[in-house]
Amino acid sequence: MGNTEGSAAVATERLIQLSSVLGATGVGLGALGAHALQKKLVERGMLESWRTANLYHLFHATAILGVAALHAYCQQKTSSLPSNTVNGGSRLETAGYLMGIGSLLFSGSIYLLCLDIGPKKVLGPTTPIGGLLMLGGWGVLGFCSMKTTEFTTTSKDL
Repeated sequence: MGNTEGSAAVATERLIQLSSVLGATGVGLGALGAHALQKKLVERGMLESWRTANLYHLFHATAILGVAALHAYCQQKTSSLPSNTVNGGSRLETAGYLMGIGSLLFSGSIYLLCLDIGPKKVLGPTTPIGGLLMLGGWGVLGFCSMKTTEFTTTSKDL
């Protein structure tokens, strides 16, 4: 396995690990909000905010898993990702990391705000920054399909 192939495989593994951590924490925090914290969240009027944070959290965990699968598919199909590479890392990897960091900032800040933990002056602006990073991840993902031929499929591929 060449260096490019090895680094691409490591990137796929990291994206899967990121997806797994986000998925596990999303399920745990969803259960926490639905059971142990439900009364507290309802009293504060924050249950819907918690649910929104959890929805985006879990959705992006799943999206990152899809990006990892796409990354592995491109690696297998081409043995390398030269036309899909920016600054030593693939655009798909960048998309996944933007989604992951965005989810952490977006959902994490909402979770903390719901529990009244931390400075609101910092957490308030963190939420939209996280949202912009998630949007950036989706944008980079869309850019990958427009700028490379690696996503082009033929009837033989289907």
